[in-house]
Amino acid sequence: MEIFIKLSQFLLSLSLLIILHELGHFIPAKLFKTRVEKFYLFFDVKFSLLKKKIGETEYGIGWLPLGGYVKISGMIDESMDKEQMAQPQQPWEFRSKPAWQRLIIMLGGVTVNFILAFIIYIGMAFAYGDTYIANEDLKDGLLIENPAMIKAGFKTGDKILAVDGTSIVKFDNEINMKIVMGKEVLIERNGTEQTLKMPKDFIDQLTKYEKSPVVSIRMPFVIGAVTEESTNKALQSKDIILSLNGQKTKYFDEAKTILDQNKGKTIPAVVLRDQKETVVQLVVNNEGKLGVQLGGLGMDSLEKLGYYKVSTQKYGFLESIPVGIEKGKNQLIGYGKQLKMIFNPDTGAYKQVGGFAAIYNIFPNSWSWEVFWGITALLSIMLGVMNLLPIPALDGGHVMFLLYEIVSGKKPSDKFLENAQMVGFVLLITLLVFANGNDIYKAIIGK
Repeated sequence: MEIFIKLSQFLLSLSLLIILHELGHFIPAKLFKTRVEKFYLFFDVKFSLLKKKIGETEYGIGWLPLGGYVKISGMIDESMDKEQMAQPQQPWEFRSKPAWQRLIIMLGGVTVNFILAFIIYIGMAFAYGDTYIANEDLKDGLLIENPAMIKAGFKTGDKILAVDGTSIVKFDNEINMKIVMGKEVLIERNGTEQTLKMPKDFIDQLTKYEKSPVVSIRMPFVIGAVTEESTNKALQSKDIILSLNGQKTKYFDEAKTILDQNKGKTIPAVVLRDQKETVVQLVVNNEGKLGVQLGGLGMDSLEKLGYYKVSTQKYGFLESIPVGIEKGKNQLIGYGKQLKMIFNPDTGAYKQVGGFAAIYNIFPNSWSWEVFWGITALLSIMLGVMNLLPIPALDGGHVMFLLYEIVSGKKPSDKFLENAQMVGFVLLITLLVFANGNDIYKAIIGK
């Protein structure tokens, strides 16, 4: 069932993005009276799953889910229809249209991608608002368990004050990415501020360890279940350990330190059970463990227990517009920075490039519309930016040649465009093989 839910989200998001991207080409083409021969979701190599011709356009669904396309008459594209291009120009063909019209047609797809992302972020701001913990309310700092972060000099209890000079006001889902993309981080440790320089190859270091959050909030030691072989039957599910051997343990990381110091001993403990404090005796095994499974608490429970104050900010429709635009802008800038790091071999970020498996894996095992729309908006930005790269066979490649034509007044020959299309196609196949090869490699080594 979990696989079905993930796959459903993946295919729905991918289909939505492909259809709207291609619609961005289709609409201006039709407005400029350019014939569109095909409009396909997925590729119909050799055959299609469904197809129906309406007017001059064949609409269909292909069997190969690597993207989609519109086939525009008189355009040198991935179909490499040399026979058509050898015929005299017709007034309904792409090549017979003015350069400015062709430019609008080619920019239509990425324009829709960016507009869609901003609309989603505006809608999410209106529907869900913002839920976060104010950074100033993290009195005891953050949990730092990621080995790459520890190697970079961070410790549990550090407070993240700023990244690259920008103050951190909220602790939310974006803070991990801000740190990963940052060059220096201002922290407060034991009342003293200091700046930590992020290693240039930090992303590469992250790939060497098991995946875990860069930073996260500190959590109490909650008992999920007591194992059958455990000697600590005095514990019960949902107990919260408040102290061990006379030392307060507000957080699990504090409890873990005390347990490591008392391996093989029996120590007193105080647990919170049904809102009452109860004293129990606990046996710590030789590994510094109690023979229990960890449990968790939701943000509402953490707030009631006084751990954190959770803030929720709701927006009216008009208020959600600038909020959504700001979120979209930040994601766009952030993805631009990621691309810059990918093209810099020193960062090792290229090792994190993934293909369809990587995209599939970012969707959760349970259905959440909020998470689905957030991922879809990010993917829409990624699709828009990637398509703008000046690589022949991508929209950006066509735009590059059209801008040259507009500025110089000279149109590249069809032969040149055909050769450029082939070079671009080879580059894209190489990138596709590399990205999906990375997925396979990570699956094999388990990282």
